[in-house]
Amino acid sequence: MVLSWLKKSLEARAGTADARGLVIFTTVEEAMKAEKVLKKADFDCKLVAPPPDMRKGCDLALEIDLVEQTAVARALTGKVSFMGIYPFKGEMEPLQVEKVTRFAEHIMIKSGNMKLVFDIKTGGIVNISGGGCPDIPYLYTRLVGTHLAAAPRPKDEGRTLCALMLDRALEKALEIWKGVALN
Repeated sequence: MVLSWLKKSLEARAGTADARGLVIFTTVEEAMKAEKVLKKADFDCKLVAPPPDMRKGCDLALEIDLVEQTAVARALTGKVSFMGIYPFKGEMEPLQVEKVTRFAEHIMIKSGNMKLVFDIKTGGIVNISGGGCPDIPYLYTRLVGTHLAAAPRPKDEGRTLCALMLDRALEKALEIWKGVALN
């Protein structure tokens, strides 16, 4: 009976602003590594841009279920350095990392500072742009002209935040393409 009450209480709290929190890092590399550690341990988390008031280190943070704060801290300790875990307060929300813009024949996915554009009919990548990272010209040659489903993952071939953001854009484009392909 107590477990049933606890489960209902946690389910009711899930998804509310006060049930979510951010893990804050000093570097992008730490944020990316923490995401891998937590996903491998089956935690529900995602990389987000923290609200300006919560930025203390880099421009990435991990959004987590605050109920799991202790377990998240334990999973990261000794593996990834982080500055702290903080609850959302009031109206603060993480900034949307991805934005989708539909054109007549193309869809553009903006993720952070990177943009990926693909053809709605063919699924071919027609352009990537943004960022000033040194690996973007290389990633341009690898992605533009390929089909979304056959494109190499930028996070595997690049080494920068731009590559990570481009990978997020590719991931979102693949989700959209699968929906388009079913129609």
